[in-house]
Amino acid sequence: MLDGEEKLIKRAIRGGASAYGTLYDYYQPKIYRFVLIKVGRREDAEDLTHQVFLSAWQNVGSYKSMGFPFGSWLYQIARNSIADYYRSRKQETSLENVDPEYFVAPAIAHFGTDEKMEMERVMLAVQKLKPEYQDIVIMRFVEDMSVKEAAAAMDKSEGAVKLLQHRAINELKKILL
Repeated sequence: MLDGEEKLIKRAIRGGASAYGTLYDYYQPKIYRFVLIKVGRREDAEDLTHQVFLSAWQNVGSYKSMGFPFGSWLYQIARNSIADYYRSRKQETSLENVDPEYFVAPAIAHFGTDEKMEMERVMLAVQKLKPEYQDIVIMRFVEDMSVKEAAAAMDKSEGAVKLLQHRAINELKKILL
């Protein structure tokens, strides 16, 4: 969560473009990575990410904290945009064209060749999961979201997110073993 996020949101709600710009600068790389992992094409990910932030800016006045961060609201918008994207194209989620560098959290992007090969293997396994499992794996382990944040982004209870995470991990184990 961004320091002073609540104040920035209040300023953005009042029309403060610079406050919204600060929120954008903080969340854009995270939302872009999430979208890129889900759609697989950079151009589409850039367009969808732009749509997410445009929609958020147009609707920032309707944002209510309700105990979850602004980022969770953005992920919810992103998930809806991705669903619309696939509905309009009638395609399946494909992670094939995603560079593994985008799949890992920036803090571990410095891994060596062996670790990167293992990440590619995991990424291919995640690709085989159903979309909801992909979302929870990406949110919890790539974006490092808390259960509460992921629950808000997925519009589910914390218990449901924990169950989804458990099932997703079990499916990943089956695929990887």
